Amino acid sequence: MIEVAIDSIRISLVSQHRIVMLKEMDSDRQLPIWIGPCEADAITIELQDVKIARPVTHDLLKNVVTEMGGRISHVLIRALTEGVFYASLFIDLNKEVHEIDCRSSDAIALAVRAKAPIFVNPEVMDEAGILPETDIQEPEEPEVDADAFADFVDSLDFDDLDADA
Repeated sequence: MIEVAIDSIRISLVSQHRIVMLKEMDSDRQLPIWIGPCEADAITIELQDVKIARPVTHDLLKNVVTEMGGRISHVLIRALTEGVFYASLFIDLNKEVHEIDCRSSDAIALAVRAKAPIFVNPEVMDEAGILPETDIQEPEEPEVDADAFADFVDSLDFDDLDADA
């Protein structure tokens, strides 16, 4: 398993969806996962430590797990099938670890609240991981041969220009 951290949440210019960028802890490689705006807001609220009046759904689920004596130990982005990421939520309860299937966005929102690590299966990272683009540099300007330009200007016959045109 590869441990990752949330690098950023980006907004798609084409749709209402957001992209959460998970960055590999020991590398520059990132895993982009498309998520809905509600899940993006749920993650952002917790990351930015925004105080809200009432618990949102992810807070509620974390509170239920805690009240039942459990602890969210970690989440795993375990598979990618036909463009859909599959995740598991791991809960320690009564000295047993329970694996619960869930959407990646929900798993990430819960991990953030529980301060639990996020992992990605190596096969998923190998298939969908990307490296950030290197800085795009300005193209070098071509060198101008000043002598050739001066020769060109000197060759122009300004007497041929029609002043009435």
